[in-house]
Amino acid sequence: MKYFVTTCPCHRLAFETMNLETFEIRVLPTKNKLFRFAFRLLGSSEEAKDVVQEVMIKVWNGREQMAEIQNMEAWCMRITKNLSLDRLRSRQRRATDPIEQGMEIKNETLTPHERTENHENMERITEMIAALPEKQRQVIHLRDVEGYSYNEICEILELDMNQVKVSLFRARNAVKEKFLKINAYGL
Repeated sequence: MKYFVTTCPCHRLAFETMNLETFEIRVLPTKNKLFRFAFRLLGSSEEAKDVVQEVMIKVWNGREQMAEIQNMEAWCMRITKNLSLDRLRSRQRRATDPIEQGMEIKNETLTPHERTENHENMERITEMIAALPEKQRQVIHLRDVEGYSYNEICEILELDMNQVKVSLFRARNAVKEKFLKINAYGL
């Protein structure tokens, strides 16, 4: 991805707040997480790339407020969430990607049978997560796949701590119950 920066004289004051170097240090390192999050929400690599590009442009255009932002990554994730949800609303459908893309199992000690079983289990878990309500799906992705703290999730999704904890508990519990039921009965 290429990011373009204006050198227009009318924007020189903005460079005092955030210059290109600061942008590269504080914002660009988040792009992979932003992509994974957008991809999880949109289910399309191309759309996720577009969203990340839009986020980078929005952050650059809002560089005057950069000094006010305490957690740049959480702010970028919130923008990513909002832009992704806007895209989902515009096409009125939901999509998710396979969880194994974000959580590859790399263990050479497994037998071929165990690898196949793990792959099938990951596919089942992906389907179970995809079937969760939107808020639960977002919270479980941010916490269990991306590794964000509860406070960061609150900031990204604009929810209070209780909502995050309840959503995560319900999401994990629903996936666990379905998974146990499938494994117990082979359905």
